[in-house]
Amino acid sequence: MKLIYIYHSGFILQGKYFVVVIDYYREGKTENKKLISELLNHYPGRLYVLVSHAHPDHYNPEILQWAEQRPDLQYIFSEDVKVPIHSLPSHCAFMKKSDSWNDELLKVKAYGSTDVGISFLIEGGGKRIFHAGDLNNWHWAEESTATEVQEYENHFLQELELLARDTKELDLALFPVDPRLGKDYMRGARQFIDRIHPLCFAPMHFWEKYDEANALRKYAEKKGCRFITWTYPGQSVEF
Repeated sequence: MKLIYIYHSGFILQGKYFVVVIDYYREGKTENKKLISELLNHYPGRLYVLVSHAHPDHYNPEILQWAEQRPDLQYIFSEDVKVPIHSLPSHCAFMKKSDSWNDELLKVKAYGSTDVGISFLIEGGGKRIFHAGDLNNWHWAEESTATEVQEYENHFLQELELLARDTKELDLALFPVDPRLGKDYMRGARQFIDRIHPLCFAPMHFWEKYDEANALRKYAEKKGCRFITWTYPGQSVEF
């Protein structure tokens, strides 16, 4: 299966018979726009568009226009994403935590977030992929009290435990490594790797901070996890 980095927390998963676009925000570079256009106009398989929540860095309403080119396109949104009735596509499912959705090619289960919306466990093409959305240990240690930091961490660990109960093997994790958190910004990602043990890990939610996001590589590889190093939008890898 191929993973293509769009920008920020946006990705394309390309299988043999389907393509999944997750948390499209903006292209990041011209080549990504061409890629989206190619998928909409020429891809012969099934197309899915997933949105973990309505924050503008995860959801761009222009994706609703894609159904004009591909009426068979399946949207799967967190329930906090508000779509005007007149813009609601014919194939659109809304999910909350613990909900599941599936067809003959893809299975999606919604898990929690420590911010807004949901995270996704996606199964298709013989692979299991987790996209965290805004699930992270958002501890903001340099701005919060010790009590607040502990509350944030407990919430994150509770959500992580729910995922761990259902996830005995995970092929790929797409998870925030956000330098805005300060000196301990990799804490949530390290906790995720320690508890879930994904075979591959790809950082996200790092804006333009490639070096900071890729700094997690040493820790991930020490734990036996393949780390996907991003250097530019539009980069693709096989996993």
